[in-house]
Amino acid sequence: MTTRIKFKTVFATLALAASGLASAQAQSLLNVSYDVAREFYKDYNQAFIAHYKKTKGVDIKVDQAHAGSSAQARAVNDGLAADVVTFNTTTDVQFLADNGVVAKDWAQKFPHEASPTTSTMLFLVRHGNPKNIKDWADLTRPDVKVIVVNPKTGGNGRYAYLAAWGSVREKGGSDAQAAEFITQMYKNVPVLAKGGRDATATFLQRNIGDVLITFESEVVSVEREFGKGKVDAVYPSVSITAKNPVAIVERTVAKKGTGELAKAYLDYLYSDEAQEIAARHAIRPRSEAVLKKHADLFKPIPQFAVAKYFGSLVEAQKVHFNDGGQFDKLYQPGK
Repeated sequence: MTTRIKFKTVFATLALAASGLASAQAQSLLNVSYDVAREFYKDYNQAFIAHYKKTKGVDIKVDQAHAGSSAQARAVNDGLAADVVTFNTTTDVQFLADNGVVAKDWAQKFPHEASPTTSTMLFLVRHGNPKNIKDWADLTRPDVKVIVVNPKTGGNGRYAYLAAWGSVREKGGSDAQAAEFITQMYKNVPVLAKGGRDATATFLQRNIGDVLITFESEVVSVEREFGKGKVDAVYPSVSITAKNPVAIVERTVAKKGTGELAKAYLDYLYSDEAQEIAARHAIRPRSEAVLKKHADLFKPIPQFAVAKYFGSLVEAQKVHFNDGGQFDKLYQPGK
């Protein structure tokens, strides 16, 4: 074999290897998500990988990254190469859309305004409910300490704030009365958590507070991590509907060539298998059949939509959570 032929052979081998490497890289996906959804996506990823292998005949890898929803949105905006985002508030996705990271019409890309599941806010209290906490009004009592996520850093905290505000309006109260209620409730907050998992750790590991306001799905997570019998779930008289929006990160998939895989990943969240997995993690499925099947887990609770009192989460963000907004005016730590 001549030197020229050897060179061609080596070059062809290297080119084939590079092509194979690129193909392998194209079949990996990063889902950047909020921290309370960690266990759900761990199970979902396994199901999707098996589904994709069965239907496409291709092996893929799915990685996940979890933290506070808003912190994750900022990380993706700053360059974290997520293929998809699966957050707990639409404002975090819209933030990326406004910066050209996801499609402007992201909410029309998938059913239910790109929200395959929902949740709601409830209370976790210590076993036996020693403070006899039953409804929102109890959270302003001087003997009750409340653990909640900072609404400026996490969707969990924003929904808790909006649910508390809306609970006053649902009973016929005015916005002024709702603002006073918020002021009193946050006076009982000894420390604002950074995200949902930080709030749970503060409540259970640091043993701070009498009640934790969090997503319904956190009940299952607490029981799995800390064991049953540590907390009781208290469903207040009314709460808020929390959408879990999803989107393809166009900036990343355009570079990696993973657009088809990213779409398949988010599409499958609407499948019966995925909806069943969501239900097992106490995340409310969109499927009425699956929801009915798990009626024992998803207790009936009157819920109001964000739009009823706040227009939209985008409007709520501007009025309540941006710097200088209502939260900054009403939250008075140490007073």
